[in-house]
Amino acid sequence: MVDFAIWDILRNLLMAARWTISLSLIAFIGGGIVGMLLLMLRLAPARGMGPAISAFISGYVQVFQGTPLLMQLFLAYFGLALFGFNTSAWVSAALALTLYTSAYLTEIWRGCVAAIPKGQWEASGSLALNFSEQMRHIILPQAIKIAIPPTVGFLVQVIKGTALASVIGFIELTKAGTMIANATFKPFLIYSFVALMYFVLCFPVSFYAKSLERKMHAARN
Repeated sequence: MVDFAIWDILRNLLMAARWTISLSLIAFIGGGIVGMLLLMLRLAPARGMGPAISAFISGYVQVFQGTPLLMQLFLAYFGLALFGFNTSAWVSAALALTLYTSAYLTEIWRGCVAAIPKGQWEASGSLALNFSEQMRHIILPQAIKIAIPPTVGFLVQVIKGTALASVIGFIELTKAGTMIANATFKPFLIYSFVALMYFVLCFPVSFYAKSLERKMHAARN
């Protein structure tokens, strides 16, 4: 049995936590960019292919929300190889989590835009503003205030979701914990440290999201 000192265990877990944080940020930022693009396409006035695009985006959201993230990771890692794309665990995990995040953020933000009173659309339309101007000057500034708490809260789900990337060989916090546990034969100690690190990462984000939600609720009242 390999005798690992506590500090050696923590040091290795902290090094792995860097990749958990990096993957979370890539998925959240990339998913936010894709999600915003999909939201704009979904909300844009129907012209030509408008209904088809809206149906496609709706289907896209349903697929990613209706299938386990674990399966999405497997498909990204093994499925792409069937088409001749030899991707690494890092690229596959980033791709799967980005698409997963974009689907959820698209739906979260669509709900926030839908919460804006219809009169705001009518008032901005009476000012002869086109769709992009309506969104930029009238709708989005109001929707952003509503969207911040659930968006920040969803980041917690993204952070925890990175743990599933271990199944395709990506060495993040959970995978590193498993490797160290197998080497030290101290699974309870190791996974206690892993759980503590996830808590340290997620609790501030969750607390901040709840704080924002309370402030927004107080402001509306």
